[in-house]
Amino acid sequence: MKATPPTQGDLPIHSSAAPARRYELADFAAIEPVRCPCGQARRAFADVEDFPGTIHVTEIATDARTHYHRTLTETYYFLECEPGAQMQLDDEVIDVRPGMCVLIRPGVRHRAIGKMKVLIVVLPKFDPHDEWFD
Repeated sequence: MKATPPTQGDLPIHSSAAPARRYELADFAAIEPVRCPCGQARRAFADVEDFPGTIHVTEIATDARTHYHRTLTETYYFLECEPGAQMQLDDEVIDVRPGMCVLIRPGVRHRAIGKMKVLIVVLPKFDPHDEWFD
């Protein structure tokens, strides 16, 4: 059976307004990186009102600073890691490799050790005023 367009009487219904887009797209190659305690971050979806978080692709330098967040939860998904890559989470140091993921709750002091590229999901939206250093 062939679908027919909706009609009003014998006339097709057409709207002059474009339908609202139901998705968002981020091209991380086109997003300018910003300095962060870990290295360089490219951040997406901060301006999307109905999305509760932000997504970051972060190039982590070997000299990442230990920091924590009071309200943010970060989930790190490791895309690329040089040999010996690690994460310090409070007083524990763990080895990390591509394909691993770690959820970092508010208050956990953390830093990456070694060079790596990480996809980070931040909830709620990233706030640069919620980066704290001892």
